[in-house]
Amino acid sequence: MSDLPFIARLRSRLRALPPWWVDVALTSVVMVAQLWPFLAHDNPHPAPWHWWGYAVVITAVTPLLWRRRAPLPVLAVSLAATSMYDFVDNVPAQPVWYTGMISIYTVAVYSPPWPRLLMLFITICGGLLLVGSSETALRGTVLFVAAYAGGRAVSVSRAYAAVLEERAAEREREHRVEAERAAERERARIARDMHDILAHAVSIMVVQAEAGPVVIRSDPARAEAAFDAIAASGRDAMVQLRRMLGVLKEEEGPRAPQPTIGDLPTLAGQVTGTGLDVAYSTRGEPRPLPPDVEVAAYRITQEALTNIVKHAGASRADIRLRWEDDALTIDITDDGLGSGLSLPPGGNGLIGIRERAAACGGTATAGRRADGPGFQVSVRLPLTAVAARFTV
Repeated sequence: MSDLPFIARLRSRLRALPPWWVDVALTSVVMVAQLWPFLAHDNPHPAPWHWWGYAVVITAVTPLLWRRRAPLPVLAVSLAATSMYDFVDNVPAQPVWYTGMISIYTVAVYSPPWPRLLMLFITICGGLLLVGSSETALRGTVLFVAAYAGGRAVSVSRAYAAVLEERAAEREREHRVEAERAAERERARIARDMHDILAHAVSIMVVQAEAGPVVIRSDPARAEAAFDAIAASGRDAMVQLRRMLGVLKEEEGPRAPQPTIGDLPTLAGQVTGTGLDVAYSTRGEPRPLPPDVEVAAYRITQEALTNIVKHAGASRADIRLRWEDDALTIDITDDGLGSGLSLPPGGNGLIGIRERAAACGGTATAGRRADGPGFQVSVRLPLTAVAARFTV
């Protein structure tokens, strides 16, 4: 077991080498192995070994340098050369023709099905017909078939590894795309939150700032309350912005809680300080909600009240929550006629309300009231989807 890490490292380093270096080293080793009988065996004849044997060995082994680029021609040259080795008698016996085994292994790895099967058939038939000894023919057949089987095993293993690598790359691409989409959704959420916070705070501050100079001489106490409301709105906006931007800092410690439905009465009280009479009511039995749904309900109500302050010219607004069996309904109505503050036009208030409701699986509608003057925003958040999220 202690040798396995060493073998794994050695295999990894060999795979990292350029293929040409590996082929040169392999050709050199095979050349030495095929020429070794000329040095290790005693020649029974008085003359040296015949030059023909050297020529055949060199001709059969040298093409291994191109075995990856032309596996079929290399095998054909190797088989043709080795079949001519015994044309003369004064040559040493070759126990195994390694060049033929390596060539057919390479054909099994790199060649298409029909050419490699045809070359395997030719190799086996040629060995059986040209080799005189049945034992030698059987040994050669077994060795060549084993080399071919090894090559096929390597080819299948590489193909399987390529498939796994492609799947891993595909999963990585999917994860990257999903991360980009999540980042885009997060940027959109932050943009909506900043819009809601700033629009609400600025609207209240403008209302109070316009009312303060009017009553500063006739009603100093009311003017002082207006300026206190401006300061409170500014501080509240700063707290919420710091809370929201804090989630972007990795080193941030415990984060302050996000606003929830339980903060709606406080929100109504803040808006009441602008001179708009805001009534808050709830009906039905409250249910636990996920934090993102709680935040969405608060922000939707905040944006609707901001729109009333900016555009409605209303004297009264109502916030009504209705807990039903399968949904939470939020209605925000006013009695305005549309002569609101002279604030810059534009914004994404109603669009943001619809997006927040849709993100929670709900719907949002907005339009003129059917029962009198004013405007109404109605939001329906399904509780069945919320319950399913809690049970997952």
